[in-house]
Amino acid sequence: MIIGQISDLHIRESGELAYGIVDAAAHLRRCVADVLALKQKPDLLVLTGDLVDCGLAGEYAVLRQILAPLTMPCYVIPGNHDERAALRAAFADHAYLNQSGRFIQYAIDDWPVRIVAVDTVVPGAERGEVCAERLAWLDARLSGAPEKPTVVIMHHPPFATGIGHMDRIGLDGTSALAGVIRRHPQVERLLCGHLHRPIQARFAGTLASTCPSPAHQVALDLAPDAPSCFMLEPPAYQLHAWRPGTGIVSHTAYVGSFAGPHPFRADGKLIR
Repeated sequence: MIIGQISDLHIRESGELAYGIVDAAAHLRRCVADVLALKQKPDLLVLTGDLVDCGLAGEYAVLRQILAPLTMPCYVIPGNHDERAALRAAFADHAYLNQSGRFIQYAIDDWPVRIVAVDTVVPGAERGEVCAERLAWLDARLSGAPEKPTVVIMHHPPFATGIGHMDRIGLDGTSALAGVIRRHPQVERLLCGHLHRPIQARFAGTLASTCPSPAHQVALDLAPDAPSCFMLEPPAYQLHAWRPGTGIVSHTAYVGSFAGPHPFRADGKLIR
């Protein structure tokens, strides 16, 4: 089973640029084409938040149009740039979005790996939160299938990254979240967004990671007082391949055309 992950799309309305620079829609179109051209396509895609830039209905309409060519199921969660009601309206045909009342939280049991989504959004804020209500829901969902390998998806990562300005808008409630995750060893990964970079950290006995963006990346500056800046580094997404007995192995896939593939060997001999 292959889980594709795309995060932090930041789609604007037609013709608009994110931050006056980034044509996020054009970037996502190239990302979708890249996914469809893969030799081994993902069985499903998870889109881990900041789907659009301002939470507007027009932005979600552009997003749906760009995603339309995809042939595999897509599961979406909100990020701090999203608006829950507008997201639900735009994805009204995605019934799973209504599993959990006011929060967009759900469990998908249709695959060899279970997908459990946690809503970390605090309306009007850049930071995220996992409150007692959300954690109780997560604990109950994980308790319901203790033997099935599970991936938890959420927007804000539950660890400090060292990128100071992003850590200041990180996730509240991580200690309580860690207590829940430790009780459920079937959780193989926490797949997150928000950071616009591929970052990994041990968390509560498992691995938590963030996904790069198909558009712009947060500048890699580990100074506590680093300015809030982004870079037009290569756009990317991730593939998480699961096999029984092995678990999940993750790959970062870069969007674009590159020279190759070139063989290492010809007629059984190393090319020098």
